[in-house]
Amino acid sequence: MPDLLLELFSEEIPARMQARAAEDLKKMVTDRLVDAGLVYEGATALVTPRRLALAVQGIPVRQPDLREEKKGPRVGAPEKAVEGFLKSAGLASLDQATVQKDPKKGDFYVALIEKPGRPAIDVLAEILPLVVRTFPWPKSMRWGTGRLTWVRPLHSIVATFGPETEDPDVVPFTVDHITAGDTTRGHRFLAPDVIRVKHFDDYVQKLEGAKVVADPARRRDIVLHEARQLAFAQGFELVEDQGLLDEVAGLVEWPVVLMGSFDPAFLKIPDEVIRATIRANQKCFVVRDPKTGKLAPRFILVSNTEAVDGGAAIVAGNERVIRARLADAKFFYETDLKTRLEDRLPKFSQIVFHEKLGTQAERIARIGLLAVELAPLVGADVEKVRRAAQLCKADLLTEVVGEFPELQGLMGKYYALAQGEDSSVAAACEEHYKPQGPADRVPTDPVSIAVALADKLDTLVGFWAIDEKPTGSKDPYALRRAALGVIRIVLENGLRLDMTPILIKHSDLFANHNWASTVFDLLDFLGERLKVQLREQGARPDLVDAVFRQGIRAEVQMPGMENVRDLLLIVRRVEALAKFLDTEDGKNLLAGVKRATNILRIEEKRDDTRYTGAVDAGLLRDAEEWQLFRAIEAAQGEAEAAVAREDFSAAMRAMATLRPHVDAFFERVTVNADEAPVRANRLRLLDGIRAATLAVADFSRIEG
Repeated sequence: MPDLLLELFSEEIPARMQARAAEDLKKMVTDRLVDAGLVYEGATALVTPRRLALAVQGIPVRQPDLREEKKGPRVGAPEKAVEGFLKSAGLASLDQATVQKDPKKGDFYVALIEKPGRPAIDVLAEILPLVVRTFPWPKSMRWGTGRLTWVRPLHSIVATFGPETEDPDVVPFTVDHITAGDTTRGHRFLAPDVIRVKHFDDYVQKLEGAKVVADPARRRDIVLHEARQLAFAQGFELVEDQGLLDEVAGLVEWPVVLMGSFDPAFLKIPDEVIRATIRANQKCFVVRDPKTGKLAPRFILVSNTEAVDGGAAIVAGNERVIRARLADAKFFYETDLKTRLEDRLPKFSQIVFHEKLGTQAERIARIGLLAVELAPLVGADVEKVRRAAQLCKADLLTEVVGEFPELQGLMGKYYALAQGEDSSVAAACEEHYKPQGPADRVPTDPVSIAVALADKLDTLVGFWAIDEKPTGSKDPYALRRAALGVIRIVLENGLRLDMTPILIKHSDLFANHNWASTVFDLLDFLGERLKVQLREQGARPDLVDAVFRQGIRAEVQMPGMENVRDLLLIVRRVEALAKFLDTEDGKNLLAGVKRATNILRIEEKRDDTRYTGAVDAGLLRDAEEWQLFRAIEAAQGEAEAAVAREDFSAAMRAMATLRPHVDAFFERVTVNADEAPVRANRLRLLDGIRAATLAVADFSRIEG
């Protein structure tokens, strides 16, 4: 079957837009092919700085013929209804229609419409210009007198269609005075002449010969391999950077890797500042000495051309720029060292954190109060925590962080160490931002833990207090990330924290809000984030919900909540519950509890009453009732005692003792007895099953 080759050749496409553009082109074309009945075998999208290309393999030569029955009006319908039917069906008269009999609705006209398929190349001639005109670039422009908008001026279009074994046809269409053809151009400087191309393989090979590597993945591989080899040959090790690698691969069509150097005197400034300077300004990689792990005075650049002098002039030009940029960075760093971190703090009173949450100075004060409250709970030195909370944001006002915001926190650590702060205080200046994502490390030093939790919890409570919560996919203040950060810090450090009183006390610092609503909603949000976290680790979300709702929300009724469970205990309960439900006793008890719950729900709805409260032993008639009654009392007492000592496996074993008695009760006892008092008593007994299991989890929320 024929293949399609499409190339849109333009001026340089920004590297950040390339990957998305390739996916968009592939989706837009293939979706329209499928909608037109042209089901293809495969598609490949490629992108370079100057071209966006797509190959679609195995497209049918033509669309399939369509046969469609169009139902018309009843026989004997008004003349206008018949005329409308004939017109819509494309019939000249009713003689071309058939009559379909329906014993219930009567006879009606039916038109059999046959629509022959069109040649695929004609369909493509309609699809492709539409794709070009409606392409969703994040930013686009017009040029000259044309009306087409594109990311950069579009120069030519390749569009060929045909079997791989034959010379293809050019898909006939024109977009804004640009007529599709079968010619493109190679590298801007190394091979600027016109190239005639046929199919995809021919296209890729001819571009390679014209100094263009069309596949972005291959360009990345070339850059990474040659950079590693060049560094190794000089006795160094490449500092790899996936984001920079992706960007550089989007800046060149023919990658040529070169090495330059800078003055070793610049190595006196922190490695991260050197790396950020070279990366941001020249898109170059740095290398390190494998023996010391410190940066070496070298950098690796990627050129887009093969220079006649071997790249000497290119390297020299980059060295000049990097020397100037590193001189600036050195000046910024040395200037910052002249001012102590605490001397910068007064400026924060003039900087608004959020119009409803006050200034940065007020936020730092809140973080300090909360961090001091948390310090003894996480085993941290209170005075070190107080000092770290005071200084942790100060580097935001430094010159280096102003130039490179991504170094916030890290520079705070360097400046704190330089002015003689305790190492834990300095580490907290960096680590209180962590973890910033699922791959980021979690702080383990107690001082860092206290300040990191305070920073994140202040953010969460504050934005909940002013009702600025995440909605759908929108989360402008990264509150989901903050919540996951709290959860990871607590779980990975094995912390025992009762979150509710902590949140309630901190919420008092925010005026004009309902603390109960704030705290309860925030606990629910933490529960949802905990489910996300545990789901990624393989836990069942319904078990998390069952334990969280029982362990947190159900027990939180008013201030003084001594029974509220912490996140770590919730996870341990989930683990114990999962193991229990994998056993036969667990599965059968779950079925029994659900049966009891369903009966209660039905009967309570019918009688408009709740069957709760103590069971009257005097109304127990059958042996199975007595046995279940005693088993519930024993199991509930054992389970609650086990939960109190945090032995959740023992609590599950206590619940397992209910299983035979629940089975026997449902097998031999009729719940809806004729005597109303006996019936009500048996329903209260079912409620006892439900109440007993609440000692470990809310079984009504468990699926299955």
